[in-house]
Order: sequence, then C-alpha cells, then structure tokens
Amino acid sequence: MQPRLSFITLGVDNLARSRHFYSEVLGWPLSPKSQAGVAFYQLNGFVLALYPAADLARDAGIGTAQAGAARVSLAHNVPEREDVDRLLTELAARGATITRPAADAFWGGRTGYFADPDGYLWEVAWNPGGYLDDDGNFHFEARS
Repeated sequence: MQPRLSFITLGVDNLARSRHFYSEVLGWPLSPKSQAGVAFYQLNGFVLALYPAADLARDAGIGTAQAGAARVSLAHNVPEREDVDRLLTELAARGATITRPAADAFWGGRTGYFADPDGYLWEVAWNPGGYLDDDGNFHFEARS
C-alpha cells in the first residue's frame, strides 16, 4: 500500500450544521461533487468529506451501534477499480481486519474498509469522478 491519503471523512451529527460551518464560517468552497447526503471540500491534494456518522458506520460495515467509532474515516484511493479488491486481499493476508469487503458503491465507484489496530477506519476506494495525479494526490476536477 502506497503512503497516500486521499480523503478524510468526518462522521458528523448534523450534516447541514457542519456544511454551514465549513462553507460559511471557514469560507471553504463546497465541491460541486457534493450531494444532499455528503459534503466535499477539495483541499491541498486531498478531499475533506462530511458524512452523517450513522451512515459512515453503516458504510464501513461496523453497524450503527458502533457509530461513535466511525467519527473519522481515512481514504486511500487507487487508480483502477480492480485495485480495491487486490489491495484489501493483500492487507487481509498481512493481518488487517477487513470491516467491509470490496463492493460497488451506489455512487459508481468501488470501495471496501479495513480497521487499524486501534479501530481507525480506512476506506480503500476507486472513484471514477476524479483522478490521482503523479504525486498520488486526489482531485475531483478533470485532469488538465
């Protein structure tokens, strides 16, 4: 696994309140890739995502009863769809705890999750709505 961070997802209690804070208080531009249930902010080479904590727990395969454990998710994006399965298989073979195996996502990508020894969630994702530049930084906008 390359040392790369593509997304930081914060599991939030109130998406509208958090979206207001990041957009209006901090003045960060909301990415046009945002949707009703998730907010994206393109930062310097990676994306900050705001997602309801219960939905993040469900998405990571840990169940809503553990939603408190899903306050932060880190994402490692890969360049190709099949890389998600390959990397999760490699990590499982090395002893990583897979919380959700690779699967196609409702938004068109492919993702799976693993947890580190302290329970921090890592998403391995392929996102057809963006690209990784030569330095491994994720960008939503079209490659220039």
